Formats: sequence, C-alpha cells, structure tokens
Amino acid sequence: MMTVRQKTADDQGWIRALLTHHWGGTMVVAHGQRFEADALPALVAGDREGLATYRISDDGRDAELVTLDAAVPGRGAGTALVAALGRLLRGRGIPILRLTTTNDNLRALRFYQRRGFRIVAVHPGAMVAARRLKPTIPEFGEHGIPIRDEIELELALSEGDG
Repeated sequence: MMTVRQKTADDQGWIRALLTHHWGGTMVVAHGQRFEADALPALVAGDREGLATYRISDDGRDAELVTLDAAVPGRGAGTALVAALGRLLRGRGIPILRLTTTNDNLRALRFYQRRGFRIVAVHPGAMVAARRLKPTIPEFGEHGIPIRDEIELELALSEGDG
C-alpha cells in the first residue's frame, strides 16, 4: 500500500508545478468559489506520486476534496489519497467528504463512484459563471465533450469506509 503524509514546506514547489500542469495554475474554481489550492491543507502520496488538496468547513460538518492529482494515473496514488483523507476526516469527527467535478470528466466520475461517492447534485450551466472567475477553463474537455455543468458528489465517512 502506498504511504500518504501531510504536505511539508519542502513540497510547495512541487505542488505548484503539479497544480499548474493539471489545472493551468494554482487557482481552481468550484461552485462559484475560487481556491488557491497550493495554500490549502494537502496530502502527498508516495514519493510525490499524487496530491490531494482539501478544506474543512468552518462548522466542521463536512470537508471538500478540492483537487486530486496523480503524477502517473493508474498506480494507486488517487485511491491511497482518498482513503487516507477519509481516515483523517473520520478521526476528526467529520462525517461527509464532498467534491465537485465537471460533466466531461468521465474518468473522475467513474473513479469516485467506484470508491463509494454518490452524485448529490447537478448544476446545469455552472461553468459559465466559473469561466468568469477563471477564463482559462476550456470550452471542451475529455472526449470532446462541452464543459457546461458541475456535478457534486459526496462520501459518507462511516467507520467501515476507507
């Protein structure tokens, strides 16, 4: 099993480079909010094989997985990061892990649902507002699918998960 640890100050350059490569910069947009992902708490898988950035709500009732990236997909970094984040949040008494993705991201939808996440909301046309906050978001994504909508998923963090 791949090891997972909290980010350190030594990881910051790598984190910025990975986010820039995968997200076009360190700023990401979801549900009408901007996030400086490199400033968020983060977990690092293996020898910098993957990164998960997250935030915990002010009331502590839920947490949000803001970004999840594997340096090389298919080697287990994403799975290890989601499981470790679930354990960390459960240990803090946080019962729900949420995330937002886009309608074109079929790989992510498959990945998260296979790990117990459920679709809880779809926001048609949300990417119009997102592009006002981050104009570099492309019009088309995976498989030539127009990027139009946001899809919210959540995972209940019961004792048997992760």
